[in-house]
Amino acid sequence: MKKEIDWNTITGAPYWSKPQLGRRLFFRHVASAVGGYMLMPGRPLESVANAAVTPKGTAKNCIFIMLQGAPSHTDTFDLKPNNGMPVAQFNPTRYNGLLFPQSLMPKLADQINSLALLRSVRAWANVHGLMQSWVQIGRSPAAPTAKISPHIGSIVSLELTRKDAILPTFMALNGTPRAASGFLPVAHAPFLLTAGEGLPNTSHPDGSDRYNSRMALLKDSEGIAMPAGRLGSGPDELAEWKLRSQMLMYNSSIDRIFVLNGADKRRYGNSDFGNACLTARNLLSANLGTRFIQITFGSWDHHSGLYQKLVPMAADFDSGLSALMTDLKASGTFNETLIVAQGEFGRSVGPLNGGQGRDHYPQQTVLFAGGGTQGGRAIGATDDMGAQTAEFGWSRNRDVRSEDIEATIYSALGIDWTKLLRDNRFGKGYEYVPSASGGDDLYGPVHELWG
Repeated sequence: MKKEIDWNTITGAPYWSKPQLGRRLFFRHVASAVGGYMLMPGRPLESVANAAVTPKGTAKNCIFIMLQGAPSHTDTFDLKPNNGMPVAQFNPTRYNGLLFPQSLMPKLADQINSLALLRSVRAWANVHGLMQSWVQIGRSPAAPTAKISPHIGSIVSLELTRKDAILPTFMALNGTPRAASGFLPVAHAPFLLTAGEGLPNTSHPDGSDRYNSRMALLKDSEGIAMPAGRLGSGPDELAEWKLRSQMLMYNSSIDRIFVLNGADKRRYGNSDFGNACLTARNLLSANLGTRFIQITFGSWDHHSGLYQKLVPMAADFDSGLSALMTDLKASGTFNETLIVAQGEFGRSVGPLNGGQGRDHYPQQTVLFAGGGTQGGRAIGATDDMGAQTAEFGWSRNRDVRSEDIEATIYSALGIDWTKLLRDNRFGKGYEYVPSASGGDDLYGPVHELWG
């Protein structure tokens, strides 16, 4: 008889940081966590109301594109032709006063009226890992609660998960996010997937009939071992998650999401990023429960050979994002889907360094589209070199920080960014956005993106 593994003795990275989190592994841990959570004496989470705020609530979904490695803002979304770039190759073009690298990203240039460029953003630090975490949890990774802080997508999952959902609310494509569900139930953790490779473990090696008979046997044996009512609601919760897992098996509607059409792949640029954008489109079109999708695309860490590396990466970004926007518009879901593309910081300004690249720098630009935002313009402006914010462009009259971007995403999705969760496991509250609750109002949404 095969000996059961004692997972408590296993050392190393937690399961959710593996390159792939298959359906079975995901739902096994989800079921365990949900069952344990439901069996605790009293629910640990309690929402605490604050002074009323008014979220925009214009979006149902969010696609968050993590431009890992940090693209050069002055060569992309805050174009500065005096910084040594190959001007003829980039073809800086003004669209109603908005300067954009037309030849570098021609397809996005054609949709410039749908893009809003937030140029008054400034990172807290110039360290990759630190700021990647900061951007994705919306607070300092050095804060006391950082270790248990959930990803922004996990908060969205907590708030917006549908009872009839078949797929997880939070999907992560082509990379492992820097945070998972934190102190929240693991049901709100990201489901990791490499786009273009299909959804693994959705068939049984012995066929569907054998799979169904084994599941029936498991159900019968659990019914004997766990009589109804004796263990509270935990077994019912486990059964619900097993049912959701079974729904992914031999399901043609699931296959249509993750098995990509060759013609579509070519239209999206035939790249890893394009495949992720195409999968994101399919996920939203299927409407099976996914509401927050993170796409990781990098590395943009161009300390040397900037223009040799930037041009092909920008081409992949241009093809994938423009095709995604085109299809969302055609399906009528663009205005209800907020798209955010952000690196962890920007890159040094002025002449290139000795390696013909750019180093880490705090000033950056964040791209927004959809979700009811008003495109064809920039919010805020930098000086002639792109080194400092010259015009903040929003009501708080300061640089935009990661916490403000977090609040903006929540507001777009109709979530109260000032919410405070009380959790009796810590004896303290957890703010959705730090220092936004209890009248502090330090951080908040950039509602100017909506006009």
